[in-house]
Amino acid sequence: MNSTVAAVFDTYPIEFKAKLLFLRQLILDTAASIEDVGEIEETLKWGEPSYLTPRTKTGSTIRIAWKEAQSEQYSIFFKCTANLVPVFKERYPSRFRFGGNRSIDFHLDDDVPEEDLRRCIALALTYHLNKKLETTARWEMVEKVLQS
Repeated sequence: MNSTVAAVFDTYPIEFKAKLLFLRQLILDTAASIEDVGEIEETLKWGEPSYLTPRTKTGSTIRIAWKEAQSEQYSIFFKCTANLVPVFKERYPSRFRFGGNRSIDFHLDDDVPEEDLRRCIALALTYHLNKKLETTARWEMVEKVLQS
């Protein structure tokens, strides 16, 4: 983790920092398990830890954050114009709490459905490989890349 990103994590309340570091590791582990994704760049976008696929350009940016204005939750954000969250909502209508078409939100005491979230992250990390596919085919592609 670069020092600029680490400094942002250090500003989060300790209990939320641990949850966000869990999300960070889930993003990195998911990316590492998908051959076509390549190296992940960790940087700041809008002052929040962000994860990109600069070499392969397969993915859409993923951000994670805790915001003082919504101090009871932490979130994983996806580019709203990528139309990812509506696809997540269709597959997992009651599994996650969604923030419009931008995020999946968690409260501190929520159990994170790790495998389902991993599939959502994989869909975002392979967005430019799957965005023109029908929804069912997109999820089938994610299952294949996660199993390889």
